[in-house]
Amino acid sequence: MIRWLRGIVWICAAAAFAQDQRLPRQTPSQTAAVQGILRDPSGLGLGGAAVTLRNLGNEQTFSTMTLGDGVFRFLNLTPGRYTLQATLDGFQRIDRTFTVLSGVDTFALELIMTPVPAAPHPVPPEAPPQPPYRTLPQPPPEGLPEVLPPQIIPPRGRVFTPLPNRWKFDWPDYKRYGPIDEKAEVPYVKGHWYDPFNRNKLKGDYPILGQSTFLNISLVSDTAVTGRKLPVPSGVGSDDPDSSDFFGRMGQFALSQNFSFSATLFHGDTAYRPVDWQIRFTPEVNVNYLKVRENGIVSPDVRAGTTRLDAHLGLQEAFVEAKIADLSSSFDFVSARAGIQTFNSDFRGFVFFDQEPGLRLFGTLDSNRYQFNAAYFSMLEKDTNSGLNSMAYRNQQVLVGNLYRQDFLKPGYNIQASFHYDKDDAALQYDTNGFLVRPAAVGLARPHKVRSYYYGLTGAGHIGRLNLTHAFYQVLGHDSLNPIAGRRTDINAQMAAAELSWDRDWIRFRASIFWSSGDDNPRDGTARGFDAILDNSNFAGGFFSFWNREGIRLTGSGVSLVSPGSLIPSLRSSKAEGQANFVNPGIFIYNAGADVEITPKLRGVLNLNVIRFQDTEPLELILLQAPIHHGVGVDSGLGVTYRPPLTENMVITGAFNAFSPAQGFRDIFTDKTLFSAAANVRFRF
Repeated sequence: MIRWLRGIVWICAAAAFAQDQRLPRQTPSQTAAVQGILRDPSGLGLGGAAVTLRNLGNEQTFSTMTLGDGVFRFLNLTPGRYTLQATLDGFQRIDRTFTVLSGVDTFALELIMTPVPAAPHPVPPEAPPQPPYRTLPQPPPEGLPEVLPPQIIPPRGRVFTPLPNRWKFDWPDYKRYGPIDEKAEVPYVKGHWYDPFNRNKLKGDYPILGQSTFLNISLVSDTAVTGRKLPVPSGVGSDDPDSSDFFGRMGQFALSQNFSFSATLFHGDTAYRPVDWQIRFTPEVNVNYLKVRENGIVSPDVRAGTTRLDAHLGLQEAFVEAKIADLSSSFDFVSARAGIQTFNSDFRGFVFFDQEPGLRLFGTLDSNRYQFNAAYFSMLEKDTNSGLNSMAYRNQQVLVGNLYRQDFLKPGYNIQASFHYDKDDAALQYDTNGFLVRPAAVGLARPHKVRSYYYGLTGAGHIGRLNLTHAFYQVLGHDSLNPIAGRRTDINAQMAAAELSWDRDWIRFRASIFWSSGDDNPRDGTARGFDAILDNSNFAGGFFSFWNREGIRLTGSGVSLVSPGSLIPSLRSSKAEGQANFVNPGIFIYNAGADVEITPKLRGVLNLNVIRFQDTEPLELILLQAPIHHGVGVDSGLGVTYRPPLTENMVITGAFNAFSPAQGFRDIFTDKTLFSAAANVRFRF
């Protein structure tokens, strides 16, 4: 008990000591302050009011104005009794008397000003009664009034000042630096019909009819040159009489020149609002040349030699589009398009990318957050050497439906769900060069039907600084008579891809993986190897990848190991003219690379692919060779893209690739390193 009382005494002493201490041990302040706020009856602050404070002891006066929020302050006041007066036009004056005590730092006030009551409106005096109207005597008319001769209407130019419509206003003649330097910056440049960079009626900058009908003309020249080394067979008709090896001389040179003309007539606005209707017509002509070093490559007839020069005219676009309805004030719409049209079913062209005749219904919802497509295509035959459309239909129909969602979960990340249906009927078809493409000249080569259903989920965009692209597809269906399996097969295959990239200053680092499932038992009646309808993959390097750019034929058979523009070892006769084959080895592609912005006009590309088969049993069955290892090789590439005018009107692209075979590729072909050099020059008006 004594200890407890002693503790209370110590606590009280400490409290008394603490009250006598001041931080930072200064003497108490001898002045005070007044702070207040003026409000109206609704609680809003009143700014601009005059506030006067007078000390009743020494008659000292202080004045200030309230701030915009009604707050006012008076500092450095001596203790005493004060009177405060506040005035503001439209409000009743406030008088308040109070005492400021010593030791009080701030005296707070909250004042309410009452509006001055409005004076009643004066009642106007009644008007005196008006006397009744008097009828004034009128003199009789002396005669008819004088008839003046009609005047001539003045010309329109003297009455009205004609003004051009908004499309006719041209830039004024103005040069920033006057006559000093004719080549200096000129802010206002008048366009010409041959100038695609400035205002041009042929490029849709002015209406060609009325106020809202425009014409856009585009001219494109695309030149591709390729030199490569690819494994080719050397048969009994070899161009080299002393050749005894199974594989012949691998050198090849290819040149392809495309010219296209596109005219689009559309009605509506040139930006923001979707067009009301449009008509487009795009013919394209191709001239191609191929030089190889072995017979039997350009044609199955060895008498055709080792060179080929060919040309073809194709119709790549010819459609009519019309808006069906506007769905919201945010320019959401639904439109229909019928005719030959370009269509890419996903972000990277994994399953279907082509120019085919069809009917497409498309539009947007929820302020363009949702985009949808429903399309039907009846496929055309392709010209073999150019890849352009011919005017003959093939027995194949494709249905596509997809739904995009922009800013899914995170702003900048977009997701897509899609469905594809491929109905490919039996047919007998030889390509332009005379090779059999349907059915494929491998295994049991008989006409057959393919029915495949693709279910896909893909995404593209960025989450923070991380750029992300991914895709997954599941395909089901059946093949009435797969040539490799030699029987009817049920289709159950998958494909997955993912790419991550990160921007650091002027370099984008990227890494990706691509996988298509393979078939480990070709004869069991289930086709597990993934194949696309008609892909054009821009993935794992794209144009800067040897595996993606150069098609490799499977020697000793009538099929390709991989087709140009594809990543899948589909073992089909031709990507454009053959049928999908779901009995194939599948593939793993591990990719790393970097895109380097050397200058705003020059971009460098570094690319590296490590490639492996998933299952080699289909290859062993076709080639009657076992074992075949899983390693395919290492594909390394270096490329540049140069845009001299800093626009897409002139683009020069070059690439050099080396393919180092792994054991699996050596088992099938050769152990020699393969090379490829390619250049592409594109001019666009």
